[in-house]
Amino acid sequence: MSVALDIAALGARAQAMIEELGAISASPDHLTRFFLTPEHRRAADLVGRWMREAGLEVSEDALGTVRGHWHPAGPDAPRLLIGSHIDTVADAGKYDGAMGVVLGILALQEIVRAGLSRPYGIDVLAFGDEEGTRFPTTLSSSAACAGVFQTASLNATDAQGVTLREAILAYGNATDDIPKAAYATGGVIAYVEAHIEQGPVLEAEGEPLGVVTAIAGASRLSVTVTGEAGHAGTVPMRMRRDALPGAAEMALAVERIAKADRHGMVATVGRMHIDPGSINVIPARVTFTVDLRSGSDMSRREALERFEREAHRIADQRHLGVVISAFHEVTTVPCYRDLQLRLRNAVADLGHRAPLLPSGAGHDGQAMVNLCPVGMLFVRCKGGISHNPAEYASPEDMGLAAAALIRFIERFQLPQLDGATDGAQN
Repeated sequence: MSVALDIAALGARAQAMIEELGAISASPDHLTRFFLTPEHRRAADLVGRWMREAGLEVSEDALGTVRGHWHPAGPDAPRLLIGSHIDTVADAGKYDGAMGVVLGILALQEIVRAGLSRPYGIDVLAFGDEEGTRFPTTLSSSAACAGVFQTASLNATDAQGVTLREAILAYGNATDDIPKAAYATGGVIAYVEAHIEQGPVLEAEGEPLGVVTAIAGASRLSVTVTGEAGHAGTVPMRMRRDALPGAAEMALAVERIAKADRHGMVATVGRMHIDPGSINVIPARVTFTVDLRSGSDMSRREALERFEREAHRIADQRHLGVVISAFHEVTTVPCYRDLQLRLRNAVADLGHRAPLLPSGAGHDGQAMVNLCPVGMLFVRCKGGISHNPAEYASPEDMGLAAAALIRFIERFQLPQLDGATDGAQN
């Protein structure tokens, strides 16, 4: 049985849902929706309503992941998981994460309406902590689903000093219920996510959809450089221990190391805090972050070692102190070859070629791979822009992506997916 597809209608519905979800924000002027905030609660409630309207049963776990359940083969049958996240960065675009949740709901709604039966169940998941913008606990929602949540992260604090434990309780959930969020080992067939590309490749190739080969590994560091405060007008340049030029030189070293890499490495210094931060005082302390990503775990680790050596050399040369600590580390996740093939075939059924390409951005699949094989479908985004209000995917492309998920589900039986990396392209 094949579901009749109205791609234009799917795209129009996706756009309307994206706009409705995008209106839920902590600010009336831009989109900001952090994990376990009142805005997250409102978004989760909206997503839950959409799931019910699609004919799904709805539940929510301790980390706030909203789950829409369809179990034609019974509640004990193995599950195919389709999902993404509904949290955002500050001043975000509307499509990152949210689009994948919307497309999963729309695809399953069409499957349910058509009366299609499967020998497995499907859960649509709306995670809440993919961006890591409130707490230094990126992927805690999906980690809980995968059974790899780190209890120590409950002590992590946000900018207001609120711990993750306190935020969960304020959200109305119980930390004692976190173990219940984990899917049973062996009870999940695969995890599949549709996501905007967040890059320019599909647009350059003139293709609306692509299939991901691997999610790049990532390391995040906090670097603290210490010097000595002094009067900006009285301390001679040769006698200064200015923390800011030292930090700036270290930031340039990160850039130089990434540019020299041959595995598509990217490095970003996204935050820099200066103390005491006065216009007429020499900076005594600078703390900055480093985000380092690569499709090769070996090259990423080598780059981290080179940066540490460079940072200490710069600090010694400038008579400064430096402390480097890692607060986030995920390895490269190859997407399962069988899922790549099935997604490409689904796109081909719609008359399009799906290029194979890696993801330089992080995704919930980096946690879910601890549970099951992972596959990803990319959707073209205008100018490759993401984490920006200008982020955009057309209704036509979103309609095609929803249709591809429907075709994927139609053909998806119970394969022997016994490993997430077997035969995967990296």
